[in-house]
Amino acid sequence: MLELLVLSIVLDKDRYGYELVEEVSQTVDVNEGTIYPILKRLTNEGLFETYLEESKEGPIRKYYHITAKGIQRQKEIVTEWIEFSKNVSKFLKERTK
Repeated sequence: MLELLVLSIVLDKDRYGYELVEEVSQTVDVNEGTIYPILKRLTNEGLFETYLEESKEGPIRKYYHITAKGIQRQKEIVTEWIEFSKNVSKFLKERTK
């Protein structure tokens, strides 16, 4: 689920790490120690590219840019999530009558 959220957030624009943590935290309770390993893995898998950019408010920031491979993976996970959610909802509906 966190991978899906991270990929989906970066679809609309490049983000830096802490910005991603903040946005994911608006949906689920997470901390930096959870998100940064995901970012590293997604980068190592070629789903993200990174670049450094000066910040007006402090140190240089590492930005994450989604690749074509990352966009494809995001679409796959969305499909999987929709099917999973549908199956869980069906299961719960049948068990809570």
